[in-house]
Amino acid sequence: MKVLILKGEIMKKRNMIGLVTISLGLAIILAACGGKTSNTQDSTLTVGTNANIGSANSVKYSDTGSVEAIQNTFEGLYRFNAKGQPVKALAKTVSTNKDKTVYTYTLQHSKWSNGQSVTAADFVYAWQQLGNPKTASPNAQRLDFLKNGYDVRNGKKPVSQLGVKALGKYRLQVTLESPITYLPEILTGAPFMPLNKAYVEKMGSKYATDSKHLISNGPFLLKKWTGTNDTWEYVKNNDYWDKKAVKTKKIDVQVVKSVATGANLFETKKLDYTMLSNEYVSRYQNKAGFHVKKSPSIGYLGFNTKRKVTGNRHVRLALAMSFNKKALTKQVMKDGSTPLNGIVPANFTFNPKTGEDFRKYSGDLVPYDLKKAKAEWALAKKQLGIKSASIQILAADTPEAKQVVEYLQAEYEKNLPGLHVTIHQVPLKQRLRMTTAYNFDFVYGTWAPDFADPINFIGDGGAYHLDSDYKNKTYWNDLKEARGKYATDSTERYQVLKNAEQQVVQRDAFMAPVFQGANAYLQNPKVKGLAVSPYGTTLFYRNVKINS
Repeated sequence: MKVLILKGEIMKKRNMIGLVTISLGLAIILAACGGKTSNTQDSTLTVGTNANIGSANSVKYSDTGSVEAIQNTFEGLYRFNAKGQPVKALAKTVSTNKDKTVYTYTLQHSKWSNGQSVTAADFVYAWQQLGNPKTASPNAQRLDFLKNGYDVRNGKKPVSQLGVKALGKYRLQVTLESPITYLPEILTGAPFMPLNKAYVEKMGSKYATDSKHLISNGPFLLKKWTGTNDTWEYVKNNDYWDKKAVKTKKIDVQVVKSVATGANLFETKKLDYTMLSNEYVSRYQNKAGFHVKKSPSIGYLGFNTKRKVTGNRHVRLALAMSFNKKALTKQVMKDGSTPLNGIVPANFTFNPKTGEDFRKYSGDLVPYDLKKAKAEWALAKKQLGIKSASIQILAADTPEAKQVVEYLQAEYEKNLPGLHVTIHQVPLKQRLRMTTAYNFDFVYGTWAPDFADPINFIGDGGAYHLDSDYKNKTYWNDLKEARGKYATDSTERYQVLKNAEQQVVQRDAFMAPVFQGANAYLQNPKVKGLAVSPYGTTLFYRNVKINS
C-alpha cells in the first residue's frame, strides 16, 4: 500500500521552528494505492508536500519543511507521542535536584547512521553550536531557559558556560536559569537534537545541505535529497534503537502544490487522509469523515520599523484594527479559523493555579475597531506630514496567503483614506530572505508555537527582528521577571506576561494578530498512528501503520 500526503506548511520565523509563515491550511493528503496488508513493514507512504526542505541542519533551519525532515530523522531527549504528549526518547531515565533547576539524564545506547555511538557530548556540542553567536542560528533564543543561555547567545559569556554538561559517555546534565514546568515540551524541538561533532566538522559548509552530507540517529534516514530537488525519501533506520516501533519501511516525498489534485484523489478513494484548504471546506463539511480541529497556530502581521511609514506606531495600530477579522475568517477563510485579538491564541495555555485561559485573562487587545483605527491613521498622517502613503505587504505565494492579503488590501484601502497597499507574493525561501534583510514594509505570515506557554508567543510569535529592533525596556524587564523572579509564582508570572503582551501588541503594535488557525481534514481509518505536532502541522511518521 502506498500513501500520498500533500502537506501544507506553517511558516516559522526562527522557531519555528521559524518558523515558518506560511500559510495555514494547505492540504495534507494520504493516499492508499496498493494492496499491502496491515502492520506490514513493507508498507510505503508516498508524501506530497508544498514545502521543500530548506536545511537538515538542526541549528540553522528556519522553516517547517525542514522541521519535519529533522524531527523524523533525528531524535533528542524527548519526542511527542501519538496523543501529542512529550515522552522520553533518548532519555532513558531522568532525575532532578530539589529546586528543579538541575536535570540529569541517562541516555539510551543508540547509534549514528555511520555506526558511531550517540553520546552526551553530542548534545553538548549541538546546543553550544546553537548558542554560539558565530553560528547566527535563527533559533538561538530558544536557549534562554538554560543557565547563561541569554548571555551565551548574545556573546556575553563563552559557550562553555552554557547550562549543559556531559558527566560521562551516556550521562547528561542540564542546568536551568529558573525552574520551568514545560522542559520536556521544549526539548522535543528540532534545535535540541544531538550532533556528531567529528562528522559535522569534517563536512564543513556542506553539512546537512543534502543527503550525502548527513548522518542522523532517528527512526528514518533522509535519502535522495539533493538540497534543491522536489523529491526525497525517508527510509527506515535499521540502526535506530527502537526500530521495532517503526512499522513503515519507506516514505516517498514529492512537492505537490495543487490542492485540487489531492481532493480529487480522495474522492476517488485513492486517499486515506487529506487536510483541506479553505476553498474545499464548504464542499466537505457535511460529509462523513470531515473534521475541524482548533490549532494554536496564528496568522500575524510583522512590521519593518526602520521604514518611514511602518516605523510609525500609529500606522501600525491603524493596520492592526482596521480590518474585519470575523468577516475574514467566516466569509473568506471558512476553514474553522477564528478572529484573534492578542498574540497568544485561545485554549492554548492556562494559569496552573486558577486554570484560566491566558487569552481570556489578557483580553481583546486589538479588536476590529474602525473608529479607533481611523483616529490612529489620522494621527499618523499628521506626525508624518503626509496626506497619503503607499506601502507593500509581503507574503508567501500560497493560495491561502493570497486570499488573506487580498482581503487585507481591500479593507485597508476602503477604511484608511489615502492609504495605497500593494501585494508582493514570493516563494517561502525568498520571503524569509527578504524579511531577514529588511526588504519589506510589512509582512503576513503564520506561526506555530514550540511549547505551551504564553512566553513562546509574547517573546517570539513570529516577529522579525524583535531582539534587535524592539527597544521597550518595560517589555524586556517583564519577560526577564517571567523567566526568573516569578518563574514559580504563576499569579505574578501571568501578570507580567499580560503586561508584556499589552505593551508589544496593544501599545506599540510591533506585531499584530490576524486569526487563530484550525485544521480541517478528511480521514480514512486505514492510516493509523500518524501523529501531528500539537503546535502545528508537522507530521511524525514513527508510529504509522497502514491497514488493508
